[in-house]
Amino acid sequence: MHTADVTDVAAVNALPAAVIAEHGQVDGLINVAGVIHRFVPVADLERSEIERVVQINFWGTVNMCLAFLPELRQRPQAALVNVASLAGLLPFAGQTIYSATKGAVKQFSEGLYQELADTDVTVTTVFPGNISTDLSRNSGVTMIDPGSRKVPTTTPEHTARRIVGGMEKGKFRVVIGQDANLLDRLVRLAPRRTTDLISRQMKSVL
Repeated sequence: MHTADVTDVAAVNALPAAVIAEHGQVDGLINVAGVIHRFVPVADLERSEIERVVQINFWGTVNMCLAFLPELRQRPQAALVNVASLAGLLPFAGQTIYSATKGAVKQFSEGLYQELADTDVTVTTVFPGNISTDLSRNSGVTMIDPGSRKVPTTTPEHTARRIVGGMEKGKFRVVIGQDANLLDRLVRLAPRRTTDLISRQMKSVL
């Protein structure tokens, strides 16, 4: 196993050589690292909280892609997967900075897709909904109480299978979870109404 802080450019840049020395080659890269912040309006966040989320969610993804792309492009066939979020398609009040970073991951990833279209590297962007992981605890954040609302979740195991399946097929996008698929369709059809719906839902629990 190789460990590194994705926000540490020097450490990330040293990873490809270390991985190749042990395994011989790199055929795929999946960027999953991400954190959320406190469930509060942007104005109530400390600058340090904002910068931490941006550094990990956006710059961490960029750092890893820049480090590994030269190796991936040397392979006869390779895959790059960046995990965004449902929040990258539709912002959530109280997680505005998180949503912004995941939107940035979407744009960055789909820009890479265009730039690598004539190469042997496929680029897939993943948009998971609510996954039953310890994201809030690992982020050092207390999860909001949904009250009596039943919040649909997807298991990490199913999520992993969908990500790997999308990677193998070279899919452009992979949207995971009933919640993500439903809201993705709704925001395409009625962006303002769907955004207002999410706003009401989030305000009722913040």
